[in-house]
Amino acid sequence: MMFIMPDKKHEELAKEVLKKYDKESDVIEHKGFMAKVVAVLAIAFSLFQIYTAVFGVLDAQLQRAVHLGFGLTLVYLLFPMRQVWSREKVHAVDVVLAILGAGAPAYIIFAYRSLVMRAGTVNSLDLVVGLIGIVLVIEATRRVVGMPMVCVVLFFLTYAFAGPYLPGVLAHRGLNLDQLVSHLFFTTEGVFGIPLGVSSTFIFLFILFGAYLESTGLGKFFIDLANAVAGWARGGPAKVAVLSSGLMGTVSGSSVANVAGTGAFTIPMMKKLGYERNFAGAVEAAASTGGQLMPPVMGAAAFLMAEFVGVPYFDVVKAATIPALLYFLGIWLGVHFEARRSNLKGVPRNELPKPWEILKERGHLAIPLIVIIYLLVSGFTPMRAALWAIVLAIAASSLRKSTRMKPVEIVRGLENGARNVLGVLVACASAGIIIGVVTKTGVGLKLASALLDLSGGMLLPTMFFTMITSIILGMGVPTTANYVITSTIAAPALVQMGVPVLAAHMFVFYFGIIADVTPPVALAAFAGSAISGGKPLKTGINASKLAIAAFIIPYIFVLSPVVLMIDATPISLITVLVTSVIGMIGLSASMIGCLVKPLNGLERVMLFVGGLLMIQPGLVTDLVGFLLLASVLFFQQRRSKAEASSLG
Repeated sequence: MMFIMPDKKHEELAKEVLKKYDKESDVIEHKGFMAKVVAVLAIAFSLFQIYTAVFGVLDAQLQRAVHLGFGLTLVYLLFPMRQVWSREKVHAVDVVLAILGAGAPAYIIFAYRSLVMRAGTVNSLDLVVGLIGIVLVIEATRRVVGMPMVCVVLFFLTYAFAGPYLPGVLAHRGLNLDQLVSHLFFTTEGVFGIPLGVSSTFIFLFILFGAYLESTGLGKFFIDLANAVAGWARGGPAKVAVLSSGLMGTVSGSSVANVAGTGAFTIPMMKKLGYERNFAGAVEAAASTGGQLMPPVMGAAAFLMAEFVGVPYFDVVKAATIPALLYFLGIWLGVHFEARRSNLKGVPRNELPKPWEILKERGHLAIPLIVIIYLLVSGFTPMRAALWAIVLAIAASSLRKSTRMKPVEIVRGLENGARNVLGVLVACASAGIIIGVVTKTGVGLKLASALLDLSGGMLLPTMFFTMITSIILGMGVPTTANYVITSTIAAPALVQMGVPVLAAHMFVFYFGIIADVTPPVALAAFAGSAISGGKPLKTGINASKLAIAAFIIPYIFVLSPVVLMIDATPISLITVLVTSVIGMIGLSASMIGCLVKPLNGLERVMLFVGGLLMIQPGLVTDLVGFLLLASVLFFQQRRSKAEASSLG
């Protein structure tokens, strides 16, 4: 038996890829006194969050102000202003910005009573502090999240001032500086809005939980288990990538981090087996992107969606489960058909770990995941469930000496949790600026009306234009900010068409996420190509083909919300699932160009059309689609038998 491990070369390459394509990973490696300062701040941050989760959160604006203060301070100490600055020590400018980052939110805490009494009226000091706070949030976003998010924020800020000068439906009265700063920094409608509120409660604890799971070696356990379960099958290593990325997605919050984490294992395996490098990188990119769609975390967007839609968190998790499974099924099928087309075998069983041995040795590491799902189903709040899961993750690791966490590792987990939340925290604060401008100017409804006018008031064209809008808005933007932007700008158009609110939000979320593999800005595909040695554009195109399910599934659950468990009956759910799975088989085979054997042009068209018809709800479309798929399968089987008999 041999456990498949990445060599040093691929591990180092994965780290470089992570720093290049995931800005959250490109931090200063402090040493000496400054390392201790950062550690103390990060640990204090985590302890504050745990304390308020146990004994009750503060008033909304106070809780969020403390959360933002810790976050901005750590960002400016960890992320340099310029790439050319040292990665080993903090610049004096960043020290000053870190102090200001702590000071601006602290002003709200110390002047809280006065601010409440003045009820939104700002004085000169308020204006200065508010401006500093907003600028610091935007600069932190540039450093941690990247320019795409900053450009969106600046666009909306410009819109807030330019309203009187704009034509037609986009025009509004305009805001002066006092009004904008007051709304964005001294209310819970802007920087300290719902996104930062969710970050300061649910999201932090789940990310801290993820940090402890990572410390226990759960990621390696997932990869070894996926190897044992699927490594031997046709095209095994690619199926391992799909399975391991799906498992990692239950706790991970970044497509690029997933690619670097599991891709260091799976991409070299796929290339060794015979997969072309552009396809190998694409498999990992598509599967890792799907991790953001996988409950219970969904890249931390699940908590935001529950707040925005106004439904219990578990309803979001329940609604997301079937679409996520269909997505991964689509990639799995694409991998299978590519392996069949290229006649690629799996890894010999004697070179793979045995499932039972892995479960026996490290299966206890998955106990916290199972328990947290049980707690959520049982009615526990996400915050309480995450608290218990953190305790259980530490306890479960102690069941075996090989996985037991030392006291220093437990403390380091507090530091890593605080570090890991910075990207989400800054994105949520920045997204709050966008929401603040939208609510103050009413531009959300105006954009929705513009989309409806463009589509002529018809549902399918509205869905198409909303899809394009969401993909564009999602390019280069992390998961949480991605969802906030798309749900604020694009979702209202679907809601006005009578689409259930949860379905509309899930629709824009899917297309915002799939931007990670959609050229030209396909960060997950770029990361996959960097590890595989392939070409970014070709890798992105292949990833888009593999992720075809993500382009189809949102249409399914808008046209047939039973997939999201909305008004679902057992019969309606089974019917939609069966037809969707059959449709996915047709679409995946058409994209790859192989079913039983390589397809000709007519067969690919028939499978594509048949797959779409099977996915479109309705008895007539299902029958026509099934006949098209069955016809192709029949002719493929006949041709295969004829070729076999001629060789015999």
